[in-house]
Amino acid sequence: MRQISNNQLKSQFIGWQCRIRQMSARDYGGQPMAAMHPRVSSKKGDVILPAMMILLVPEDTTPSTAFLRFQLQKTSEHQRARDASVKYLAADFYQLPELFSDEMTAVFGPGSETAARLMKLKEVLLDFDQFSQSCRMFCKVRKLGQSEDAREFSLWHTRVFNPNVSNEALVLGFKPDWKSAVGSGL
Repeated sequence: MRQISNNQLKSQFIGWQCRIRQMSARDYGGQPMAAMHPRVSSKKGDVILPAMMILLVPEDTTPSTAFLRFQLQKTSEHQRARDASVKYLAADFYQLPELFSDEMTAVFGPGSETAARLMKLKEVLLDFDQFSQSCRMFCKVRKLGQSEDAREFSLWHTRVFNPNVSNEALVLGFKPDWKSAVGSGL
C-alpha cells in the first residue's frame, strides 16, 4: 500500500465505496459485497469482528431517509418495499461521492456486547479489501444520538434489508483518521 495525500485518499475511498454499493444494488440485488464489511481490529491488532457491515451516509440525509421510510411504511409486503428501495439505491443515489460524509455507520442490536466493546475502545482499525483494492484506516468510534439524522438514515437503510431492526438499535459512527490511512488500487 502506498500513502497519498489525506484528501486524495479520502476522495478515492468514498468513490470506491460508492462504486461498490452501486454494483451491489445494480447487479446483486443489494447483497453486500466484501468491501462493504471491513475487518475490525483493536489498535493492538486483536480481531474484534472478521466482517462488519458499514453504511455510507449522505451529508444531507433528509430525502433518502424520507424515501426509505415511505417505502417501508406504505406496504406490509417487505419484498416490494425492498425492491423499490434497492431500485432507488441503484439509480443515482451513489453517483456523486462528494455528497457523502466520511463518517460511516454500523447498526447493532440493543445491548450488543460487540458495540459496547467498540465504544469502550474508542478507536479501531478497519480493513477494507476487494478486487485488488484495499484500504486500512484507524477510526474514532462513537454512539450516534437518538436525534441525529445519520442515525435515522442508518436505521431505515438497514430496515430495507432487515425489517426486524428496532428503534432501540445502537448506531455507531466510525470517523477515519485520514493521516493514518493507507490505500492500494483505489
